[in-house]
This record gives sequence, C-alpha cells and structure tokens, in this order.
Amino acid sequence: MELIDMKNLGRTSVQWLKAVGIHSPEQLRSVGAVAAYNKVRGRGFRVSKVLLYALEGALLGIHWNKLEDEHKIRLLNEADEPPESLF
Repeated sequence: MELIDMKNLGRTSVQWLKAVGIHSPEQLRSVGAVAAYNKVRGRGFRVSKVLLYALEGALLGIHWNKLEDEHKIRLLNEADEPPESLF
C-alpha cells in the first residue's frame, strides 16, 4: 500500500508528507498523526487542522469527519493548536 491509497490522503497531502521524509504508510504509523502534522507545519506549508484530522483518520481507516469532537480536541491539544474551531 502507498500513502496515496490511504483514506483521506490526496496528492497534495502525500507530497507534503514526502517532503518531510514520510514516504510510506508504515512510516506514517511510526511517526503518528500529530508528529507528522507538526513536521509538515514546521516545514512552512500552509495547512489547516483538517490535515491533522485526515492523517489521524488515515491511520484509523476512517473518514476524518467521523472522528469524535473529543478526539479532535485531543489531537489539537497534542499539536499545540488552539481548539477554538474544530474545522
């Protein structure tokens, strides 16, 4: 399986992941959604919180909008993002 085959991940998000050294689903699993999101943000790409949710959903095999609000808030807290808006 390739990154592009994972749920929620499109061409742009896969390019961002590869730019920060994440080239496979195994590497994404190893790094985790929050750390991968922070790496992409730290590289200077303009990303939204939806990328964080998409990465977590990809790891869980579900569409990102199926994540519970509490789960999204936990992700935002771990990513040091203000949770004032979940979207």
